[in-house]
Amino acid sequence: MPAPKIEPDKKPLTIRRPAIEGVTPEIDAGKFPIKRTVGEDVVVQADIFADGHDALSAVVLYRLYSEDNWREAPMRFVDNDRWQGQFRIAAQENYSYSVEAWVDPFQTWVRGLIKKYEAGQDVAMDVRVGAELAQAASKRAAGADARSLADLAVKLNKLSASDLAAAVATGRGVDLAALMQRYPDRRASTIYGKQLAVTVDREKARFSAWYEMFPRSCTRDPKKSGTFRDCIARLDYVAQMGFDVLYLPPIHPIGITERKGKNNTTNPAPGDTGSPWAIGAKEGGHKGIHPELGTLEDFRALLLKARDKGIEIALDIAYQCSPDHPYVKEHPEWFLHRPDGSIQYAENPPKKYQDIYPFHFDGESAGALREELKSVVLYWATQGVRIFRVDNPHTKPFVFWEWLIAEVRREYPDAIFLAEAFTRPKVMYRLAKLGFTQSYTYFAWRNNKAELTEYLTELTQPPVRDFFRMNLWPNTPDILTEPFQSGGRAVFMSRLVLAATLSASYGVYGPAYELCENRAVAAGSEEYLDSEKYQIRVWDIDSAGSLRGLIADVNSIRRENPALQSNERLRFHRVDNDQLIAYSKMSEDSANRILVVVNLDPRNTQSGFVEVAMEQFGLAPDAAFEVEDLLTGARYGWRGSRNYVALNPGKMPAHIFRLRA
Repeated sequence: MPAPKIEPDKKPLTIRRPAIEGVTPEIDAGKFPIKRTVGEDVVVQADIFADGHDALSAVVLYRLYSEDNWREAPMRFVDNDRWQGQFRIAAQENYSYSVEAWVDPFQTWVRGLIKKYEAGQDVAMDVRVGAELAQAASKRAAGADARSLADLAVKLNKLSASDLAAAVATGRGVDLAALMQRYPDRRASTIYGKQLAVTVDREKARFSAWYEMFPRSCTRDPKKSGTFRDCIARLDYVAQMGFDVLYLPPIHPIGITERKGKNNTTNPAPGDTGSPWAIGAKEGGHKGIHPELGTLEDFRALLLKARDKGIEIALDIAYQCSPDHPYVKEHPEWFLHRPDGSIQYAENPPKKYQDIYPFHFDGESAGALREELKSVVLYWATQGVRIFRVDNPHTKPFVFWEWLIAEVRREYPDAIFLAEAFTRPKVMYRLAKLGFTQSYTYFAWRNNKAELTEYLTELTQPPVRDFFRMNLWPNTPDILTEPFQSGGRAVFMSRLVLAATLSASYGVYGPAYELCENRAVAAGSEEYLDSEKYQIRVWDIDSAGSLRGLIADVNSIRRENPALQSNERLRFHRVDNDQLIAYSKMSEDSANRILVVVNLDPRNTQSGFVEVAMEQFGLAPDAAFEVEDLLTGARYGWRGSRNYVALNPGKMPAHIFRLRA
C-alpha cells in the first residue's frame, strides 16, 4: 500500500526567535501570586536572547484583572542577557503580568549603520534599507506619525545619494528612533508562556503597628471583667503610643466544661474566667459575644471610636470549640470521635487541651463545615471588621485556607489575614502563598547578631519577600522568651527597636510589654506567671516605669520616615563587635536614609566601629555627613565609611540615625 501523500503547509512559517527564561518574580513556576500594595512597583526581570547578533526589544505586559487590554512598560538590557522593566500598582485590584520580546530590525540597522560609517565604509545601500524600514513602519502607524515616518523614509532615500553624513545623522536621530520604537513589527514576537499574578492589598498590609489587649483586663477590679466600654476609654492610651491596629483575643462566650483555672490548672476555682480560646457556651459561639464584655452594639461603638482615632480593630479567628459550644450538640459530625464515642480534644503531646475541641476537616460533612466557618468571618466583616488574626492556621488544611481567603476577599478585598503559624518554615511559606496577608515569624527566638542577620536577610530578599510579609512580635501571651526573663528592661527596649525598624509591620502584647512583665510560671518555661490567658489582670498603665513614651517615639519615627515603611531595602552593615548589630533602610527615592545600631547586651556598654557602605547611601567614600539620633535628638559628625558608636543599655540600647549629607 503506498504511503499517504503529505501536502505542504502553504501558510507562511512564523519563526519566533527570542527566548524568554528566568522570569522574576515568579512563585513556584507561576502557581502562586506575588504580593504588593497600592503604590509599590513590580520590578520584572528576565533572561531574553536570540540566535545571531540582532538587537532585541522587550516590554513588560501588565493589566488589571478587570481589564481586557494589556498595558506595556519598556524593558532595558541590564547585563548578560538579563533585562528589566517595572510597573506601578495604581489600584487596589489584582494584576496580571508577563513579558514580550521581539527581534528589532531598526535597532539592528542603526547599530550596523554607525559601525560601518565610522569605519569609513560606503553606507548608501544601508541608508536605503533604513528607508524601507521607516516606510514599513508608516503602514503600521496612523495620522501624523504615519506621515512623519513616510517623510523620513523619503528623506533617507534622498540623502543616500547626496549626503551620507546627514543620512547617518537622521538614521540615528531621536525623532526616528522614537517613532520606530512606537510602531515596531511584533508579528514574530515571543510572549512568555505564563500570565503571572499580583495580589494587591491596601497599605496597612505592608505597614502597620499592632497592639494586643485583652478586653476583660481593661478593669481596675480583678474580680470584675472589663467591657467594650472600658476598651473605648483605653483607646486614647493605645493611640498615644502610635498603634494603628488593636488586636483583641477571642471575644466570644467561654465554655464551662473542662475550664482551665489560673496558671492553666485543670482544677479551676469558683470565679475563674477560663481561656478566651475555649470558645462557646450556652450564650453562643463564634458569632456571639461574651455577655460580660457587653453587647454587639457596644462592640460596634468600639469599632467606630477606634476608627475615629486612626485605629482598626483586629479580631481573633480561632476555629475550635469548647465542649459547651452549640456546634457540639447541633453538629457532632464536625468533630472527630474516639472509639468510646467521646469527642477528641486538642493535644500537642504531652500537652492536653481538654477545654478545646478541634474541628474535623476530613469528615463527610466537610463541605457544610467550611461554609459555616466562612460565614463566621463574613459575619464579623459585616460588622465592620477587616483585619483577622488567625489562630494556628497550620493545623487546618491548606486547601481550606486558599478557598476561604479567596471567598472573603471576593466580597471584602480590603480584608487582611495575619497567620499565627509558629511552625516549620515551608508550612509558614505555603500559608503565605495561599493568601495570608502577613505572618508571625521566629523573630522572638532570634537573639544574637548572626541569627538576626541570617533570618531577616532570608525574609527580605527574593523570592521570600515577594509572597511572605513578616510581622515581628517580641512577645505574645504565649511567648515570654528567656532574654526577657533575665535581661529586664533593656531587653524590652532593644527588642522593641529591632522589631519596629527591621520590619514595616510589628506588634507587641500589652500592657505586659510596656510594663516589662517578665515573670515566668516556672524556670525554663515561656509561659507567663498569672497569664492573662486564664485570668483577669489589672495593669497599672500609669506606672512611672512604663515604656509607653519610648514606644510612642518609635512609632512616631516610623510614621515620619518612609524608609521604615517597607522591607525591600534592608541592608546589614559590619560592626567589629558581635554585641552590636547595624542595619539600614532607604526610601524608594533614596531621600530618606535610616541607620539603626542596637546593643544586644542588656547589661554592659558596648562600643565599636560601624562600617557603612557609602555607595549605598549615594555618598563619596570620604564624604562628611551628619547623623541625627531620632530617639535622643543628638547629632554627630561622621566622615567616611568607618565611625565609632557606644551604647549604654542602662540609658538607651539603640540609635535610630537619620543620615544627612
